[in-house]
Amino acid sequence: MATFNLTLSDPSTFILNGIPGLEAAHIWISIPFSMFYIISLLGNFMVLFVVSKQQTLHKPMFLLLCMLALTDIGMSTCVVPKALSIFWFCSKVITVDGCLTQMFFLYVFAVTHSAVLVIMAFDRYIAICDPLRYATILSNARIAKLGLVGLMRAVICVLPVPLLLWRLPLCANHVIPHTYCEHLAVVKISCGDTTVNRMYGLVITFVNIGLDLTLIGLSYGLIIRAILRISSKKSHGKALNTCTAHICVMLMSYTPYLFTALTHRFGQDIAAHVHILLANMYVLVPPMLNPIIYGVKTKELRDKVGKYTCRM
Repeated sequence: MATFNLTLSDPSTFILNGIPGLEAAHIWISIPFSMFYIISLLGNFMVLFVVSKQQTLHKPMFLLLCMLALTDIGMSTCVVPKALSIFWFCSKVITVDGCLTQMFFLYVFAVTHSAVLVIMAFDRYIAICDPLRYATILSNARIAKLGLVGLMRAVICVLPVPLLLWRLPLCANHVIPHTYCEHLAVVKISCGDTTVNRMYGLVITFVNIGLDLTLIGLSYGLIIRAILRISSKKSHGKALNTCTAHICVMLMSYTPYLFTALTHRFGQDIAAHVHILLANMYVLVPPMLNPIIYGVKTKELRDKVGKYTCRM
């Protein structure tokens, strides 16, 4: 079987097949894809615009919302435009460079997104458990530094993924049964030894997501302990209400991500189109719903968005 190496001089390309088994329905599937993407862009850019314009919103919590909005825009933009070009124009060809670049940025945004959720959990912990020192512990500058650390962690962890793929010989069949360049989907069309690639991808998933979920769980464990020490039931509800939006966003983000990561490795009995649809929902639904959830649950943001909306 013919093979070729991924080198800078090699003009070889991949074929992204879209959603296998549902090719006839691609044009219909594109309708919710495009709607979700447009709503996501409008919602997240609105958050960025309102926070940047309102001096009263220049606080750590709203800076974190801006970071979340940027990662949401980045994740969906890495995937949806190419997916729509497949659905609308059958533009299935992607260069090797383009494939690895898409993969790199998608995973950098995803890992950074997870880091922002950890910082948000820490923010809620300080706000509830040590409110008098909140402004001292979490200044805007410190939040920005934590966000930068999260971004640097993502780049360092993700960079080896495309570099390890670069060395692999690929089979004559360059067809990727997906709407975007997912790591294991590319690994599966290789004729070489992919043990290192598979192990690295698994380790990075469990180390990053496992560590982040552990830190979030620890934060909420301390929050619950602090809430249980409060005698007033009204105070219980008020304290928990400040965490509702973050919990919803966290569940929407981690559940499809973990399901997709695990089924790609261990869920051979799951239909390919089901797996790929769920993988796309991860980059479509959370970015669309996150600004809506925070807009509804955060009074200051809701009021300012309403103010600008009424002016239009």
